[in-house]
Amino acid sequence: MFKQETPDLAGPRLAVFESSERFAEQRAQWREKAEFFHEEDNKYLRFIIPEGKSILEIGCGIGDTLAALKPSRGVGVDFSPKMVEVARSRHAGLDFIVGDVENPQTLAAIQGPFDYILIVDTLGHIKDVQALIASLHRLCDRKTRLVVAYFSHLWQPLLSGAEALGVRMPSEPSNVLSPADLRAFAELADFEPVKSEARLISPFRLFGLGSALNRFVSHLPLVRSLALRHYLVARSLVMKDDGLKSVSIVVPARNEKGNIEPAVQRIPRFCDDIEIIFVEGNSKDDTYEECLRVQAAYPQYDIKVMKQPGKGKADAVFTAYDVARGDVLMILDADLTMPPEQLPKFWEAIVSGKGEYINGSRLVYPMEDEAMRFLNLIANRTFSILFSWLLNQRYTDTLCGTKVMRRVDYERLKEGRAYFGDFDPFGDFDLIFGAAKMSLKSVDLPVRYAARTYGETQISRFSHGWLLLKMVVFAFFKIKAL
Repeated sequence: MFKQETPDLAGPRLAVFESSERFAEQRAQWREKAEFFHEEDNKYLRFIIPEGKSILEIGCGIGDTLAALKPSRGVGVDFSPKMVEVARSRHAGLDFIVGDVENPQTLAAIQGPFDYILIVDTLGHIKDVQALIASLHRLCDRKTRLVVAYFSHLWQPLLSGAEALGVRMPSEPSNVLSPADLRAFAELADFEPVKSEARLISPFRLFGLGSALNRFVSHLPLVRSLALRHYLVARSLVMKDDGLKSVSIVVPARNEKGNIEPAVQRIPRFCDDIEIIFVEGNSKDDTYEECLRVQAAYPQYDIKVMKQPGKGKADAVFTAYDVARGDVLMILDADLTMPPEQLPKFWEAIVSGKGEYINGSRLVYPMEDEAMRFLNLIANRTFSILFSWLLNQRYTDTLCGTKVMRRVDYERLKEGRAYFGDFDPFGDFDLIFGAAKMSLKSVDLPVRYAARTYGETQISRFSHGWLLLKMVVFAFFKIKAL
């Protein structure tokens, strides 16, 4: 049980404790007064944190935010016994603990790991933010995400005014944390920021206008700097290694007969356990027969040959993913414009923990003549800017065919695919959007893009370009305009 005489509660922290105890029984009523704000806040938190995950909330108050996320296992910690008492009475299915999270014994008594560790506004009253964040590693594994939500310090005068008018619960002075400050604290504590977002410019309904402003305007460039709410998602760098030992290289091939054997010959043996899966897609040039011939000609390699059941690259890739056995999944386009010799870089990037979703980028190094037509290049650069904004992570090339991720992460992505639906015949954006929603650390890896030596491109510039433009609009409504 928490003891009020703990030395760490001297000064400002004691005032916060006493305020929490004093307003505990009224907290639910204050939340009702700010119902619209909490609805908007929870909406984005539910986007980041899907239902059915294990969640630890630091500074849980009366537990309403934790309950709104519908965790499979929900644990809330708060240093106010009265707040915890109210939380237990309101949310019987969750586990609430009285304890000071700045006391190492409190977190040491909690059994992890958790899928998500949530901190909503609590950092404003923490004595040593860096130390608290650093203490969370033992409750993490590689997949755990730290999610922090906090008020913009630019809004402090307005928030103080709301307290004076009686429309916001009185609070004690808090730490002034800018987004840059919080990212710095996370990095000093060996948590790597994965993405950050700024949302909400209206905490009030305003007869429906508030919702529209928050949904369509608050996250726009320049405007977002004025947003009320900031969010940070980070991952533990201490727990980034989960022992990757094998790789499956998926090679979707349609009318690529002349590239099948060169692909096998050129793939470096960068891993002791490499599986190569050719997925043939209704070719007219005997590509399937060539895949079988190469499979028989190279018995020293683990080569599998499949026919895709449907149409499109996405169908081919995901058909292979469902039978792949490697810890890591790689895509290598059969046109070999992304040279197979560069695959070791992707392996190193994911095995080292530098990234969890490795995305090839063709737009950094100079290209061979005719490797990419001018209009394709302009489109790629445009889409990279749009998607970097949409996904809150840097993407210099969204359409490079080579993408790499863990098989266990793909299985999680597949479970949540219903959120986006079947919208992408290529598979590129299916993976990019899914990785973004799971808050995987994305890394762009520059590659030297080569010209084709056999066959013709399967891409139609205009029809496929129009489809990609529609995907931008689709992604805006699914990722930004929530």
